[in-house]
Amino acid sequence: MPISFGGRYQGSSFTELLASDNTRLLPDWSQLCASGVDAERVPHGTTVLAFKFSEGVIVAGDRLATEGHRVASRDIEKVLPTDDYSLVAIAGAAGPALEMARLMRIELEHYEKIEGEPLELDGKANRLSQMIRANLPAAMQGMVVVPLFAGYDRRRRQGRLWKFDVTGGRYEETDYEATGSGGLYARESMKKVHDPVASRDAGLRCAVQALSDASDEDRATGGVDLERGIYPMVYFCTAAGIARAPDPEIDRIYREILGTRRRPASNGGVRR
Repeated sequence: MPISFGGRYQGSSFTELLASDNTRLLPDWSQLCASGVDAERVPHGTTVLAFKFSEGVIVAGDRLATEGHRVASRDIEKVLPTDDYSLVAIAGAAGPALEMARLMRIELEHYEKIEGEPLELDGKANRLSQMIRANLPAAMQGMVVVPLFAGYDRRRRQGRLWKFDVTGGRYEETDYEATGSGGLYARESMKKVHDPVASRDAGLRCAVQALSDASDEDRATGGVDLERGIYPMVYFCTAAGIARAPDPEIDRIYREILGTRRRPASNGGVRR
């Protein structure tokens, strides 16, 4: 049942509550741009992807953040659980994207406390769409946020995923999607090997392969950094909840991929 706070707001949305009672607490990145901050010098997250597999969805992202042509961070976390059965993968301006992901988590916690039950997965995607739309003034000044949202729909008993545009438009993708600077290359990689009924191991290999292919073609995508021991984030979202793939498992799969690339070709050369 909706609850009134201060005799004014009577809904179950945390962001609408802030807009009603404490507008100054809502992040407004357009004001930061207006103060003279160069959006090109703001750290940006690069490549993230999501796709279906036999048990639900897999969501993954590399760890690199760039600031123009400069490395801003080598180990940023771009895939964030928003509750026990959904995740958001961020690409675009890192600050607004991370703030949006954290606010989304609070939004869903607040809704469940007020209503006594979790929001349906469709409703979660719609709430994120509204947040992206609210960021449009900042996006027009260069602070673009283009996330992916995915989760396990317990009512339908299947994984689902959505992509968004800067105006808040949301589009449910049937099998796979990628976004960010290396998104095109990651999608091309998944197009060749993705199987919506793949096993967990095959799905993990598909994710690592797609991010590795993207890093080969896009300098802003981090891929796997064996020297520093930095690995992509890969999450599984199933009926059992959310689990993260351990780094040693990603390391093993990546080394297998490297071994395949270095295998001698039939003409006596080396396959790259």
